[in-house]
Amino acid sequence: MRTERREMNKLISNNPAKNYSRIGEVNISSQAEVKKKVALAKRAFGSWRGIGLDGRIKHLQKVYDVLYRNRKKISKLACQEMGFPIAQQEIFDIGDGFAYFEWYLKNAKKYLTPEITFQNKKEIHKVYFEPVGVAAVIQPWNFPFCQWSWAVVPNLIVGNTVVFKHSEEVPLTGKLIEDLIASSKLPDRGFGEGYGDGKVGEILTDQEIDLIAFTGSCRVGQLIYQKSAKKFIKVLLELGGSAPGVIFEDADINSAAEHIFGARFTNNGQACDGLKRLIVHKSKFDEVVTKLKQTLESKVIGDPLDPKTDFGPLVAKRQQDLIVAQVSDAKRKGAKVVIGGKIPDKPKGAYYEPTILTNISTKMRVWSEEVFGSVLPVVSFKTEEEAVRMANDTQYGLGSYVYTKDLKKAERVGSKIKAGMVSVNGINYVCPFNPFGGYKQSGIGREHGRYGLHDLCQIKTVAANK
Repeated sequence: MRTERREMNKLISNNPAKNYSRIGEVNISSQAEVKKKVALAKRAFGSWRGIGLDGRIKHLQKVYDVLYRNRKKISKLACQEMGFPIAQQEIFDIGDGFAYFEWYLKNAKKYLTPEITFQNKKEIHKVYFEPVGVAAVIQPWNFPFCQWSWAVVPNLIVGNTVVFKHSEEVPLTGKLIEDLIASSKLPDRGFGEGYGDGKVGEILTDQEIDLIAFTGSCRVGQLIYQKSAKKFIKVLLELGGSAPGVIFEDADINSAAEHIFGARFTNNGQACDGLKRLIVHKSKFDEVVTKLKQTLESKVIGDPLDPKTDFGPLVAKRQQDLIVAQVSDAKRKGAKVVIGGKIPDKPKGAYYEPTILTNISTKMRVWSEEVFGSVLPVVSFKTEEEAVRMANDTQYGLGSYVYTKDLKKAERVGSKIKAGMVSVNGINYVCPFNPFGGYKQSGIGREHGRYGLHDLCQIKTVAANK
């Protein structure tokens, strides 16, 4: 059973927290409909660019206001579609989504105003940040509103028009966002949306577009990269992650354990840059495992719409099946289950108990693959060099976490970890002013801040006489 399925050209959305009961449906976009939306976006590009940055900010402020007035409706629907516990969802999806939106509106001028790179009495050199054109934006389900805000709003601010496809897991949330944007009267159809699974995404990226912004799996990301190369267009890829967390012997264990719970288990462990492999100094191993076990024992599994719930369901039956397979593989190869490790008897749906595993080997899938769920493998190390080697033992390089009171050690270790972002002692790096992106198979390009805005632009130099 899947959380969604095709039915007479309909995309069906089911509730993973209510034994996959039906929530609603949307029409699957046909090839002709996708092609039409791209054509409309292409036609709108000139006027959307032409109103200038101030004009775009003014219109997007109206979009912000409409969405903000309907934030409770968006939050509830997103929780029903993908299982995010609402107490967390209102902070990390809705709250963060609006915080990023607001930052873009307030800071766009700072980073998109032409820069003077050189001038003297006779000449002046400026760098301009111009829109690229039509952006095909494809986003996943795990942060339904925040992912939309991260990917769509910066494109619109810089002057690109957007054709957006949300995940097939959250089609109703995507449709609600599109309808609300339409009610704000965003001019000239600068934003349009298509609905469906990967086939619709493939149709979208086959069109005459100028940029592809994709967040999702490495496998699909590689296919999109190949397609963008043939088209010779810009691409922004934010892909998987298997972030290491390294706890040294001098770390504040209580503080570290509290942060690790959030970094691994928020949103039922379904975050691309979440802490997915914990590497602990041997002298602190037992203490850390015990504290994390005690923390999980105090948490509540239940209906994601209940504010008291700490763990809701995974997004879909297929995601539950994948977690079961990964943990079963670890058990067969000798892993010890400290807590969890199975599907609970109740509630019925895509639930999986929060799990801690020890006695981990690098041959286990929970080590070598991205684990997108509430499962944490924990290993020990003896030396700093060993810790760095284990941290880098992954095809990914998105986020990473270091815990130590020795800040020189933290800087040294952070410089050796092959990842785009490093958190030291729980300091949050996921902020709108910071670039977000990774090394290796975790993606290409950056989102947010100066760097993210510029990645969505054509950068032009104009050298002129005064």
